Amino acid sequence: MSLSVSTLAARPQASRASTARLKADLRGAAATRDGRRLHLVLDLGNIVVHTQNSGKIDYTVHLETDASQKDAKELLKSFAVSTRETPEGVYLRGQTSPQSSGRLWVTVTVNVPRNYSLDLSTGGGDINTDDIGGPETVLTSGGNIMAGNIGGAARLVTGGGHITVNNVSGGLFANTGGGHITTGAVTGGAILRTSGGHIRMASVEGAAKLVTAGGNVTVEHSGSSLNAETTGGQIEVGESAGLVRAKTGGGGIRVIRVSGPTDLETVGGSIYLTQVDSAVKASTGAGVITAWFVAPVKSPSQCELQSNDGDIVVYLPRQLPVTIDAQVQSGDEHRVIVDPAFQLTMSDEGPSRNGHMVRAEGPLNGGGEVLHLRTVTGNIRLVASDANRQVQLYKQQMAQLEEKVRLQLQQLERAQSHENAP
Repeated sequence: MSLSVSTLAARPQASRASTARLKADLRGAAATRDGRRLHLVLDLGNIVVHTQNSGKIDYTVHLETDASQKDAKELLKSFAVSTRETPEGVYLRGQTSPQSSGRLWVTVTVNVPRNYSLDLSTGGGDINTDDIGGPETVLTSGGNIMAGNIGGAARLVTGGGHITVNNVSGGLFANTGGGHITTGAVTGGAILRTSGGHIRMASVEGAAKLVTAGGNVTVEHSGSSLNAETTGGQIEVGESAGLVRAKTGGGGIRVIRVSGPTDLETVGGSIYLTQVDSAVKASTGAGVITAWFVAPVKSPSQCELQSNDGDIVVYLPRQLPVTIDAQVQSGDEHRVIVDPAFQLTMSDEGPSRNGHMVRAEGPLNGGGEVLHLRTVTGNIRLVASDANRQVQLYKQQMAQLEEKVRLQLQQLERAQSHENAP
């Protein structure tokens, strides 16, 4: 395992070329065995973790300081590393003397057994870890977190950087004060929060709550309930087997396959749904709602689609048993447009505060659960859909979403690798 630590919040690379450095190295080792835990605490700096096939922990501490500083040599000597064996594994502490002052950069390289657990914390640097066999807890006050595969539950917290983690064999809690969160497959539940970045997940099997103050939320696969919320970004969900609740203050919402009860709300964006076979409640203040229904539906139940200032477009299989209740409040300028394949009753319900209200209603294929469609200043269109076209659209959109998340992960990894480069 390798760790890098710095007593400065700013990255030192920019000044290395123009400033002479004093350097020193410390080394040590501790006996251990598989299945135990490393507890590492640093005052401030970057941490990078590697694993090895060995029954010990060994480490190297590389120190650098600005040679022009007063007492630069004493500053190097002020950094101390202590280790001790514990019933749980190994405790490693790295810190400077409270009386020390000046610019000091520390890199600690530690190697641990592959089947190990991690408990890492730093007062203000990046933390990078290889694949690890056990649970992982990571805390930094202000850097990026990059983790490989984790063989247990994970808790990843940073005060202001990005969080990137591959597959997690357990639950995941991730929180950042202002960066992106990107994950692979999570076999347990997940709670992900960021104050200003994007959230991207390949998959989550358990219940998930994803909250960002200003970024986008993207989830390819959800195996249970999913609650996604953003103040001003878009929300995209590929496939979901459970309840989906999604709310955004200013972006669009897309769910490619709706297989569980769904409640969607956006203040100012459009909503796009394909492969709908369960209850859907969707509302937008100023966008278009598009929904493709399938037949037969998985869970017949009432659906409600409502837009204040946008159109509603619904694609229905010709053989779907459903009862339509479509209403346009400002019927003077807008209307309900019905495919000739569907026989519905059209009516004008007279003036309202928004003009004449236009309505289309009636049973299709003997009737079924009611599909409520409401718009104030938009049109409603009911279109007979083609099953082959819908399947093609579903596959195409899933492939696009998976490629989008893959490229985003690659871009983030490249950016973080560049930041960590010497």
